[in-house]
Amino acid sequence: MTIIAVFNQKGGVGKTTTTANLAAAMARNGLTPLAIDLDPQAHLTAMSGLKPKVERTVYSFFQQHTPLSELVTQLPNQVNLIPSHMELAKVDMLLSQNRRDLRRLKKAMQLEMLSAAGTPVLIDCCPMLGVLSLSALIAADVVLVPVTAEYLAMNGALQLDQTLNGLTSKGLHRPRKVFINRYQRGQITSEHVATELTRRYGRDFCRTRVFESQSVMEGSGKNLDVFSYAPDSESAEDFSYLLDELVENRFIRTAC
Repeated sequence: MTIIAVFNQKGGVGKTTTTANLAAAMARNGLTPLAIDLDPQAHLTAMSGLKPKVERTVYSFFQQHTPLSELVTQLPNQVNLIPSHMELAKVDMLLSQNRRDLRRLKKAMQLEMLSAAGTPVLIDCCPMLGVLSLSALIAADVVLVPVTAEYLAMNGALQLDQTLNGLTSKGLHRPRKVFINRYQRGQITSEHVATELTRRYGRDFCRTRVFESQSVMEGSGKNLDVFSYAPDSESAEDFSYLLDELVENRFIRTAC
């Protein structure tokens, strides 16, 4: 198993669609992924077609100590989801960044066996670096960084480098993989960003490129992952290739 934090310190780079579609790709390959919506905007929850009461969301874990396993909902595409709620924004204000609070998520996942062998976990993070995102990074084994083909998104990835370096200095090294999202072949900015990311990250930059596509956006609007909405689309193929690459490189472990 692998716990994956999907994170970039820039909003709008496709963290939620990456989480949803990568989880769907895992489910189609016979895995039983767990996705955790750790963003108060709750876009992953909304994209899944859920409108849960606050006590049935991850907010209840942080505020009421509800076991994570009691908050899991199975989606029609066989992805398990722990949903979010806008009330989750209070967690960053109410909890401190002391070691006990920041490790609560990691400890709960270990105690509840949610990170059991063969069950990948994806955490959709908010872009703000607070208690929630730090909790996800500490709980995670690895960090997957989507970068849209634009300069500001690349800057967000560079800021994340500093964050991960800070964790490494405290003995919490987290391997990362960066991939380019919403890529447009032949477009000047897309090509420049791809070249710069290749230069900077080397082996940590995925060769798979997820191309700009209407299928992802249209599917999201219908509360469907791209495999359910357009299984023969280029985007479905892109996310399948991305999963294959991450497994091939042992970034994602699918068995003991």
